Amino acid sequence: MLDIRYQDDHLVAINKPHGLLVHRSSIAADTSTFALQLLRDQIGKPVYPAHRLDRKTSGVLLFSLDKETDAAMQGLFMQAQVQKAYWAIVRGYTDDQGSINYPLRKENGNLQEAVTSYRTLAKAEIDLPLGQFATSRYSLVKVEPLTGRMHQIRRHFAHIFHPIIGDRPHGCNKQNKLWKETFDLDTMLLHAQSLSFAHPHTGQPLQITADPQSEFKRALQILSLDPIDWMR
Repeated sequence: MLDIRYQDDHLVAINKPHGLLVHRSSIAADTSTFALQLLRDQIGKPVYPAHRLDRKTSGVLLFSLDKETDAAMQGLFMQAQVQKAYWAIVRGYTDDQGSINYPLRKENGNLQEAVTSYRTLAKAEIDLPLGQFATSRYSLVKVEPLTGRMHQIRRHFAHIFHPIIGDRPHGCNKQNKLWKETFDLDTMLLHAQSLSFAHPHTGQPLQITADPQSEFKRALQILSLDPIDWMR
């Protein structure tokens, strides 16, 4: 059963697990399980994805329950009237806060403006040697993408040399291998924590949140980071 985080007559949101595709795709012939079909069968109603999350990303995934609401939500996303917040665990110590303004290239070669802001929630150093270093350092960051480009957060943090742990192909292969071999953890540590917007029918402010999935929580335990300190 999918974890439903919000539902009314027009919208429904789930906490999507890592590894679950939103819908059928020609580039994912290796799976027959999709969030859209699972949710439709669970609630017994047609659902329309209001946005997308990467297969490897967990967290808040929003669906509309009718075509009128779907059109309205698509408009809100296109007009950047939906605020998105993510949590990520990245390599190294990030600045306390920052903005990444770095255009990203589309598959057709064209550049698109892309801006991501972030704030460091916690830092950790653990006894995990790699290469010439006796320890490994990591940061837990809250990320707010101001534009919505493909793999934007993943590509932006790789650009500033703080790749997300478990990210392939944008991450650090050495760190990914280290976490897989040491902790048996190869989940990409990126979680869509919240969506905030004005309800398309009532106009009332709405914030939908989702706790991290179990593997993300396990990574926090490995880093001795207490979720109570930063989930408030």
